[in-house]
Amino acid sequence: MTTPKLVANVHIEVPFHDVDAMNVAWHGHYIKYFEIARCALLRTFDYDYPQMKASGYLWPVVECHLKYVKPATYGQQLRVEATLLEYENRIKVGYQIFDAVSGTRLTKGHTTQVAVDAVTHELQFVSPPIVLANLGLISHD
Repeated sequence: MTTPKLVANVHIEVPFHDVDAMNVAWHGHYIKYFEIARCALLRTFDYDYPQMKASGYLWPVVECHLKYVKPATYGQQLRVEATLLEYENRIKVGYQIFDAVSGTRLTKGHTTQVAVDAVTHELQFVSPPIVLANLGLISHD
């Protein structure tokens, strides 16, 4: 199956409480920016966290990778882009954070989530059919 090209963008202004004494966004906050963009991406195919829970699956993040290129600073306008990279056996999302004005890339990375049955807590080795149906790859039953 060909991965549908799904992309979502969100705009974030770096708040004062996200920066350190050097006026740079603390490294851990980039994961929060990724999360905001990931939720926007999941909403593009109607599978945000409330829909995940309702479908009977939990989707823990099992891997997170970040590459810092340039720092984000207080008040800077950011564009955070999330792209669906994989969906068959896991959900892998790629991210890029750009300065919204200049377009300069500041950070890139990815996260990987796996499906876990909400009742049995058993790891699912393939994505549940609801994911494929919401992506338009199979019909809804």
